[in-house]
Amino acid sequence: MEAASPTPMDVLPPLVIDAPRIEPTLARRLRVVGLDVDGVLTDGGVYLGSARAVGADVPFELKRYDIQDGLGIQLLRDCGLKVVIITGRVSDSVAQRARELRVDAVVQDPEARKLSALTAIADGFGCTLDEVAFVGDDLPDLPVLRRVGLPVAVGNAVAEVRCAAHLQLRAHGGHGAVREFAETLLLARGEWMDAVERYVASRSVPATTAQSPREDAPV
Repeated sequence: MEAASPTPMDVLPPLVIDAPRIEPTLARRLRVVGLDVDGVLTDGGVYLGSARAVGADVPFELKRYDIQDGLGIQLLRDCGLKVVIITGRVSDSVAQRARELRVDAVVQDPEARKLSALTAIADGFGCTLDEVAFVGDDLPDLPVLRRVGLPVAVGNAVAEVRCAAHLQLRAHGGHGAVREFAETLLLARGEWMDAVERYVASRSVPATTAQSPREDAPV
């Protein structure tokens, strides 16, 4: 008898032996994922310039985001996790990206008071900091990382952040670190494969019946 063709899930490559892992009990306890921006959602680079408009120079700022990170954020939210962005730099770019991904909260505080912001957000969601994961890379993230249930460092994090983190990612900020974390967390929760299949099914409807693209689809 001819063997059945493998499904996409059957042919996934095996996990790398030294891939970061999260203890399943902790993973299932988490309700909120907090993300820094510069050095986490981006590679840390900032492009500054100005354009002539209405007789005056208008400054602007550009950042580079990773498309696969965006889909990882969408899958986290599809699995019922709240995703929030907290940054110490104010930028229209961040506000635009947050709207695209429909994150559950965004705070841009030039004083980088991230701990108080995250505490207020967690309270609003009815949870404690023990139920929060936060992904950071630099010193402004330390107050948060020392308090949350799962402190996470990206591959390009400074030494102090790596020491505070319970999970060290391999990917660098702006180059798939958030996607790596999303996969790692959902795998530990036992939800990754179902999340992928739901996403694939939602993109597999015939073109004649397909709905308009979701505003929060990563772009």
